[in-house]
Amino acid sequence: MGKSRFSSKLLTSEDYWAIWLGGFFLLVGIIVFLVIGKMQIGDEVVSSKNALDKEAQEMPYKTLEWYKIKVQYDKLSGKNTPLGKQISVILSKPKIWKDNPIQAFYAPAHIPGDAEMEKISSLERELQLLENDAKPREENARLWSEKNVQLDKLRNSAATNGYQLLPGLFTLGALLAFIFGVGAWFMGQKYFRFILAFFGVFTIAILSYFLAAQADMKDMGIGYAAWAILIGMMISNTIKTPAWLRPAVQTEFYIKTGLVLLGAEILLNKIMAIGLPGIFVAWIVTPVVLVITYWFGQKVLKIGSKTLNITISADMSVCGVSAAIATAAACNAKKEELTLAVGLSMIFTSVMMIVMPAFINAVGMPEVLGGAWIGGTIDATGAVVAAGAFLGDKALSVAATIKMIQNIMIGVIAFGVAVYWSTKVENSGKTSVGLSEIWKRFPKFILGFFGASLIFSFIHLMTPPPIASLLIDHGIVGGFSSSLRGWMFCLAFVSIGLSVNFKELKHHLSGGKPLILYLCGQGLNLLLTLIMAYLMFYLIFPEITDLI
Repeated sequence: MGKSRFSSKLLTSEDYWAIWLGGFFLLVGIIVFLVIGKMQIGDEVVSSKNALDKEAQEMPYKTLEWYKIKVQYDKLSGKNTPLGKQISVILSKPKIWKDNPIQAFYAPAHIPGDAEMEKISSLERELQLLENDAKPREENARLWSEKNVQLDKLRNSAATNGYQLLPGLFTLGALLAFIFGVGAWFMGQKYFRFILAFFGVFTIAILSYFLAAQADMKDMGIGYAAWAILIGMMISNTIKTPAWLRPAVQTEFYIKTGLVLLGAEILLNKIMAIGLPGIFVAWIVTPVVLVITYWFGQKVLKIGSKTLNITISADMSVCGVSAAIATAAACNAKKEELTLAVGLSMIFTSVMMIVMPAFINAVGMPEVLGGAWIGGTIDATGAVVAAGAFLGDKALSVAATIKMIQNIMIGVIAFGVAVYWSTKVENSGKTSVGLSEIWKRFPKFILGFFGASLIFSFIHLMTPPPIASLLIDHGIVGGFSSSLRGWMFCLAFVSIGLSVNFKELKHHLSGGKPLILYLCGQGLNLLLTLIMAYLMFYLIFPEITDLI
């Protein structure tokens, strides 16, 4: 990287640029979904919700009118506003495909045939008959709702508008290249060289999503992260990463920006919905496992690199790649050490997201307990959601919330490691270390992570519940920031792969110590999380469990 053109850390630091860019993306989301979106559908959302509540209060059962209002209400969301739809197109990832790879990017519009139209007409006639007889009868109203769902599915499968993703992908690549290029230029990069390199990295990211969308790969749980790292490693260890591509190989820049976006998804009011049981599972077990695993690596395994030891320990105990990045920044771990920790995390996450739900079902573990166990042990948030979904809605909700609570530990752990490394490891405790040295080591992007969480928690709290649900949960967060964060993480994983050199990793793998450390730490994590989840959800706070 060339010499910076500016002196201020606020304009030249990667951590601060992650905050500026993450904040910019979230501001765009607020304007598009909460400001403009509220102007477009806000009144309709509130009136529909009020009508639903009124109908429910006036009748002892769900009437036909209630179901009709609910059908329209369910179609309202930030993602379905005019701007929301355009953004969804730009952020779209390759679609699921099985035998025809073209389907990942393109499908023509489909016009229903005579047989399909006859099925639709038949269902419409049934609905009309039920509607004529539904008002005084609860059973007919419920049946009308079920038939209406069937009709919607039939219409959607019979007639589709088709899709063409390549223009949207090119637009997204151009926008991200321009935005990240500005940050790279302030940090000393040559702007147009970065732009060219970025399109190369972005193309590999698209390829990673494309391979992950293949139906068989998806069923096996091989996600975009694994493909991104694998493709990058194949390039870096065969033909070597080309010099023209290296300016955009910026692992930490991408993932730190993604972590700022992640902060907007961690809402304090949702965390409190599960309350103390989830907090105990996530905030007590996690630091205990981290400390014991680090001690085990130093005293028993005698791992030579303390930075490798703490990075693997944080990766395994907190929440995978995100925690590894923050911890590596706090202790100045080498790039190859971070890569090794991330690689171990990817392998075990892929295995655990398949094995754990199967084991939980096989032993008949309660759904809430299974969800809590998954949320506290599987590393990646996406893998937690997928594994929880195998068990049911309750497990999915508990697992996702506990993982959300655990994600808060990213900042806490990073701060703790920065303090410990400054005062004990590098300083050996011989002299006092001031706050300035701790601040110098502390990963500044964590401030953006916490700031996004606090700001969006406040916005969520001050926004009427139906608006908050449809325009924040299913708009800013569900329709924008989470999708954008996925692209940030994918770019980071590609960069990790392109940075990997097996020769440099070889000495870290001697004797298999990192693998042993991960296995032992994860074993302890599985045991303690299960015990704590059972104690909290079934012995100490069973009344909260009953309400889930």
